[in-house]
Amino acid sequence: MTRVAAVDCGTNSIRLLVADADPATGELVELDRRMTIVRLGQGVDRTGRLAPEALERTFAACREYAEVVRELKAERIRFVATSASRDAENRADFVRGVVEILGVEPEVISGDQEAEFSFTGATRELAAVDHVAPPYLVVDIGGGSTEFVLGDGHVRAARSVDVGCVRMTERHLVADGRVVDPPSAEAVAAIEADVTAALDLAEQTVPLRGATTLVGLAGSVTTVAAIALGLEEYDSAAIHHARITLGQVREVTERLLASSHDERAAIPVLHPGRVDVIAAGALVLRCVMERTGAQEVVVSEHDILDGIAWSVA
Repeated sequence: MTRVAAVDCGTNSIRLLVADADPATGELVELDRRMTIVRLGQGVDRTGRLAPEALERTFAACREYAEVVRELKAERIRFVATSASRDAENRADFVRGVVEILGVEPEVISGDQEAEFSFTGATRELAAVDHVAPPYLVVDIGGGSTEFVLGDGHVRAARSVDVGCVRMTERHLVADGRVVDPPSAEAVAAIEADVTAALDLAEQTVPLRGATTLVGLAGSVTTVAAIALGLEEYDSAAIHHARITLGQVREVTERLLASSHDERAAIPVLHPGRVDVIAAGALVLRCVMERTGAQEVVVSEHDILDGIAWSVA
């Protein structure tokens, strides 16, 4: 086995996985998995730059992760950065800070690379799950972008589009620097229009109705699943490979869109860092399911982070 560390730095969160990987058996034994909401993409859609306070939040998380990597004696580490750092003019500041803290240069990967890692992480173990059959359409709803990947044992087609929970919230649900609660019908319609346009773009590359199984990844999807399942606390084991119907997704989305900040914050499974952006994330998921014709989504807790770990191994 090889002990590896993988870091996934997205628009809304930064995550760490340290695991023992055995490529010969396909086994990935998790030693530590953690997530911190840093909102690296704060304001990037508007300014094109990473905000100083967002960089400092991210660097603080990196310092914590560096200690974990040292304690667990990971042999190899890979740091992958996605949508926000791809878009930012001052990404050199971000790269320099990560190198100083973790000793490894972050790879600002393309949307297609991001899609491949997500697909590998989400589908590697699906063959053992009852009544889940390929081909799979993996949908990774992030903070700044959403990836669509169609494949079975390998990727057939992939596309990344610029709709995510943070980007849609900042673009349509913020007025005078504050999230409007609950959003107006016009704001919801504007998000739906953006998602529809993004789906049109994705469909130029990926046959969105060409899959047997829809697989949903990342915090917006897992949070919607936790709410739909009625969990009193976040339970990864209960969420991983849960099947959530379109009807449940619609119900949760409507509930979130009709809620105030305080009402969402009172939902026990909702991470404080997602309170302002979860309604937009749920709306993206609902639109995707309606467009693909999927009557359910298989939720995966294994995603791009696991794919990065396998790439290191």
